[in-house]
Amino acid sequence: MRVDDFDFALPDELIAQTPLEQRDHSRLLVVHKDTGVLEDRSFPDILEYLRPNDVVVLNDTRVIPARLHGVNRHKSGPVEVFLLRPMGPDQWEVLVKPGKKARLGAEIVFSPALSCKVMDVTPSGGRLVEFKFCGDFEAILEILGETPLPPYIHEKIADPERYQTVYSKHSGSVAAPTAGLHFTQELLQSVEALGVAIVPLTLHVGLGTFRPVRVDRVEDHVMHEEYYALTEVHAKTINDRLRAGGRVFAVGTTSVRVLETLGDVDGQVHAGSGWTDIFIYPGYDFKVVDGLLTNFHLPRSSLLMLVSAFADMRTIQDAYEHAILEQYRFFSFGDGMLLV
Repeated sequence: MRVDDFDFALPDELIAQTPLEQRDHSRLLVVHKDTGVLEDRSFPDILEYLRPNDVVVLNDTRVIPARLHGVNRHKSGPVEVFLLRPMGPDQWEVLVKPGKKARLGAEIVFSPALSCKVMDVTPSGGRLVEFKFCGDFEAILEILGETPLPPYIHEKIADPERYQTVYSKHSGSVAAPTAGLHFTQELLQSVEALGVAIVPLTLHVGLGTFRPVRVDRVEDHVMHEEYYALTEVHAKTINDRLRAGGRVFAVGTTSVRVLETLGDVDGQVHAGSGWTDIFIYPGYDFKVVDGLLTNFHLPRSSLLMLVSAFADMRTIQDAYEHAILEQYRFFSFGDGMLLV
């Protein structure tokens, strides 16, 4: 399967640069995956597609202030360090710009309270660094770090909380699970009032999620690993709802990846935590997920491949062509798409 099959042209003006004033005022393209029928709706209309006994699964990860600005202790000029994932006590895998100022043994200073030393070079060209700090590391990050926005967003947002879901809880992501940005607390209460269960899980989103696939053949792509967790209590809720005839609606591709990692051939979900590198592309046989709420994704991305696997490639191509024609807003701060 060719990666080129997942490419498309998108006018720049359709890339949403800022969030809407109200989270749930976005549009919603409903895609009936069995028939290919498309419906232009508003996001709160999602309530019409849910039934009692269904379960909506949310990723409650929280984006960390992953971008730090410092200087090399022995060289002049700025150094940017971008946290990717923890690798041990006080150690992180990071990206560094410029790389020439982050050779082995280099010390980078961010403030009198925070510095790091380069311990190794990672296979992807990043760095393994060990931090030295005075006080609480997360509290220092909140002061010195910046919440990163994707490179296709060129405007700063006034309130960084708009790049967090209203239910974000567990810090660890370097990018938001953007399908959930549309929800308000009031809309979630309306979902529960229908008799629908809302279940959280955690997947800490890595930078690789949003990067284009660089190989020519889809099958040759190596997926990055991301940390996930689902508790026994929440796994039981999902399984109980399934046994009662309910359906599983995943909010975002990140939730899909956890559910399909933990699902068995009988469609049951098992609690657990760890690292997943599951790569879902057309031909994949879904075990757990019945419905998917997602945003519009980058060309040639693993996210677009996952969505094309959940419906089919032709249906998703038609949906994206329709969304472009109808001037939907794309990517992180864009509109939503519901696959049922």
